[in-house]
Amino acid sequence: MGRKAKLAVCSLNQWAIDFEGNYERIVKSIKLAHANGAAYRLGSELEITGYGSEDHYYESDTLLHSWQVLAKLLQMKESKTMICDVGMPVMHRSIRFNCRIIYLHKKIILVRPKLTCCNDGNFRELRWFAPWFKQKQTEDFVLPHFIQEITGQSTVPIGDAIISTKDTCIGSEICEELWTARSTHVAQSLAGVEIFTNSSGSHFNLRKAHERVDMVLSATSRVGGVYMWANQLGCDGNRVYYDGCSMIAINGDIVVQGPQFSIKDVEVEIATVELDDVLMRRGNRSSQAIISAQENDYPRILLHDFTLCSTNSPINYELPLTPVVNWHFYSPEEEIGMGPACWLWDYLKRSGQSGFFLPLSGGVDSSSVACIVYIMCNMIHKEVADGNTQLMADVRRVMGSNSYSPSSAEDLCSHILTTCYMASENSSTKTRKRSNDLAHRIGSNHIELNIESVVNAVIKVFTTVTGLIPKFKARGGTQTENLALQNIQARIRMVLAYVFAQLMQWVKGKPGSLLVLGTSNVDEALRGYYTKYDCSSADINPIGGISKTDLRSFIYYVRNTYKIEALKEIVEAPPTAELEPLTEGEVTQTDEHDMGMTYQELSTFGKLRKISMCGPYSMFIKLVTLWRETCSPSMVAQKVKHFFVSHGINRHKMTTLTPAMHAENYSPDDNRFDLRPFLYNKNWTWQFREIDAKVTKMEAGSKTDVTATKVHQE
Repeated sequence: MGRKAKLAVCSLNQWAIDFEGNYERIVKSIKLAHANGAAYRLGSELEITGYGSEDHYYESDTLLHSWQVLAKLLQMKESKTMICDVGMPVMHRSIRFNCRIIYLHKKIILVRPKLTCCNDGNFRELRWFAPWFKQKQTEDFVLPHFIQEITGQSTVPIGDAIISTKDTCIGSEICEELWTARSTHVAQSLAGVEIFTNSSGSHFNLRKAHERVDMVLSATSRVGGVYMWANQLGCDGNRVYYDGCSMIAINGDIVVQGPQFSIKDVEVEIATVELDDVLMRRGNRSSQAIISAQENDYPRILLHDFTLCSTNSPINYELPLTPVVNWHFYSPEEEIGMGPACWLWDYLKRSGQSGFFLPLSGGVDSSSVACIVYIMCNMIHKEVADGNTQLMADVRRVMGSNSYSPSSAEDLCSHILTTCYMASENSSTKTRKRSNDLAHRIGSNHIELNIESVVNAVIKVFTTVTGLIPKFKARGGTQTENLALQNIQARIRMVLAYVFAQLMQWVKGKPGSLLVLGTSNVDEALRGYYTKYDCSSADINPIGGISKTDLRSFIYYVRNTYKIEALKEIVEAPPTAELEPLTEGEVTQTDEHDMGMTYQELSTFGKLRKISMCGPYSMFIKLVTLWRETCSPSMVAQKVKHFFVSHGINRHKMTTLTPAMHAENYSPDDNRFDLRPFLYNKNWTWQFREIDAKVTKMEAGSKTDVTATKVHQE
């Protein structure tokens, strides 16, 4: 009795194909785990390459360099007393697998391939990897020659096996295997596995954290056991952000919660657990024992000379167990602040640029981006103040200064963020003031300019060529002229944004240039309510996966949390593009009027289209019920048709959408998440005809019901 095991789960900020950096972070995590007395060190999925390496997995270089990194890891002295578990791609019999390499010092114990590949949403694993279909079977894997020289092994087992030490049994499942209907840990538990390890490449989604926690708690509640879950951290060069949350659970309780949003490169969480608690829990369940007695066993890799728990050591009995913790879940508003902030910092420090340039209009969207950068600066300042030397070195490298040290979040923001209000004749004094007040409060380097002379120059070129002068609709022009004049303003702002982003550091006598930040939200992208190649066209966009409704809530949160009173007017003002002429100095153009729908309706359309997989007809059927208290069937039909016509006309804009951090399950990003045509028949003839027929039938039935009721009353 008294089998106490000390275990480590690691979240590393890996970068796709950065073998040198990835190796250094793995080494650091191994040393930290060993220094804290861990007997098992678990890292995230494909941590040697970085999960998001994508088509680089096809390259022979990727396989070679992965083995070269592993060769160095195998020789670390820390692995003499600690099992290490790392992830990398492996080619076996001309088939590429997503694998775990589980090893002790200079000896590979098992190459464990992934049994179930994730191939939905942002994941495309079947493009590069095959699942291991041979359940509870292993084969001999021939090691590369230079690995053989280190290990003294010519072959090692590859496949679906479990590891037995002198005192416990360990089983591995990789990411998606936990989420399937036949989770691997169930069969493993019936074979006596007490410790389950799960290495994941799970990206951030708003409101997603509870799903992971529920899955782990459910797994250990149902079958008993210790569950180690390690996830990647940070932006590894793509649109997704891996949000850590590494955890350790035992018998339905969490004992370790790793940080969800961290700007550290290496996070290592340690827990001491009592394995006899697993034994006792299972021993009280006769049904589980009966099923286990009938189950076919796994191939077992026997480690006759390794003990995970120092059972006979007096120190082991004195070692305190890690107490149960209540998982701290962040609110959606907190997630919006910290997730994109961490993603932006990773992108900035790895891009080699010197900061951000943000067109700040004084509206909710651009103000949200400014607030996210400000939160990023707060996180960095706090971490640097706590003594993070690596982060301080990163900040100085971005600043181009070997001596800079941020005195406050506002001080850091003044160096990293340049905001710009680009006025036209259609801009109001109110938005100018809101923009200036917010910039002053967060400390950004703020500039103001007027684009009217550039707009007039473009129109003059057109007039010189055609002899015609386009007019706004409010001044007697057509809708075509009106839209063209709005687009000229929007596109000029994009051009000027890039000019200033490239030259502002030069103006200050500093090296480098700035990344242009986009400010369009997920709802506007879905509707196509933006100009192609306007200020929504940028280098990266931290809010492109977030809804307008959530952004408004986020602004309220930032105002209250950081005491930024300038946000009060911003969030209370009606959203407007300010591209049409003012009326007596006041804005009359509003986004919702231009779109012909509210942002709340737009979010509903987006969720039904993507998450519920609705086309026009099925969306109409659902909304007739959902909106029955406020809309007649014909009104619902009109709204659904208008949405799909607008979406169809504007879908082509998705092909040029600025890379945005993925945050919402109804994102229309066509790069990988929402794969659909970008040229539609906007009339949706068949679908709309079916809707019309259903409306006729519904409203005829409704009239019949009313007539019958009157007759009955008479």
